[in-house]
Amino acid sequence: MIIAIVVVLVVLAVIALTVAGASVRVLREYERGVVFRLGRVMDLRGPGLILLVPTIDRMVRISLRTVTLTVPPQEVITRDNIPVRVTAVAYYRVVDPNKAVNAVENYHNATLQISQTTLRSVLGGVDLDHLRGERDSLNESLQQVIDAQTEPWGIKVTTVEIKDVEIPERMQHAIARQAEAERERRAKIINAEGEAQAATRLADAAEIIGRNPTTLQLRYLQTLREIGGNQNSTVVFPMPIDLLKPILGAVGQGGAAASGGAPGIASGASGVENGALESGESRALGAGDGDAGRTSPAPAADRVEERRDQ
Repeated sequence: MIIAIVVVLVVLAVIALTVAGASVRVLREYERGVVFRLGRVMDLRGPGLILLVPTIDRMVRISLRTVTLTVPPQEVITRDNIPVRVTAVAYYRVVDPNKAVNAVENYHNATLQISQTTLRSVLGGVDLDHLRGERDSLNESLQQVIDAQTEPWGIKVTTVEIKDVEIPERMQHAIARQAEAERERRAKIINAEGEAQAATRLADAAEIIGRNPTTLQLRYLQTLREIGGNQNSTVVFPMPIDLLKPILGAVGQGGAAASGGAPGIASGASGVENGALESGESRALGAGDGDAGRTSPAPAADRVEERRDQ
């Protein structure tokens, strides 16, 4: 009889310990408990020691810490029809445990899926240059869109960051060529601006030098000093054009005089030739007259012979 009583007491003690273990819960500082009593949601519990009614209450633990959500690589086609591979990371936390349990079946998977869809839709509406250069604005847009989608679930998306953008190799070469051309364009613009400023300064210097010709001579001497400082075998001495103007004027006047006397000589030669021709013609005419005088007596002899016959 005593043994039976001891056995019953031991069984009751084990049952009591089991019930106590099932009814007592300890929640950490970052945890909250959503309690269902006979299927109905009770007040939020935690943190600390929580007592539940055995076999009646059911509790779901929810962590309030920030969760790191890695978004798998997504194939995205930008607005300018360039395929890219984008990876991102999102950070979220549960702000309303009741909604996180009752409004969605699995808030973690739901947040992951909505992050992937939003990443493809938002990045597909921008150009590649905007994707590469305006990540801050894109991250903010992604965070706002995803947070608006997950707010009914009691989820707060705090940050979304684009981790990496993979571009095809052909596009990488094209971007490199574009960057090189842009650098060359900037270099040419800077060079042109420098030339324009130098021309302006030279014009100012020429105006100042033109007021005092001695300044130009000093500049020549300074140039010779600079040339003489180098190990050169050839020395270039600049000569002002003003010194050569008298020489060039004298040469021009001599050429004009020579060209003016040539027509008189030619006319004299032509007159001599005409005189020779005229004298030759006169001699020819004189010879012709002599022949005519010698041949004229022939008709008189003929008349004498006619008289003899008579």
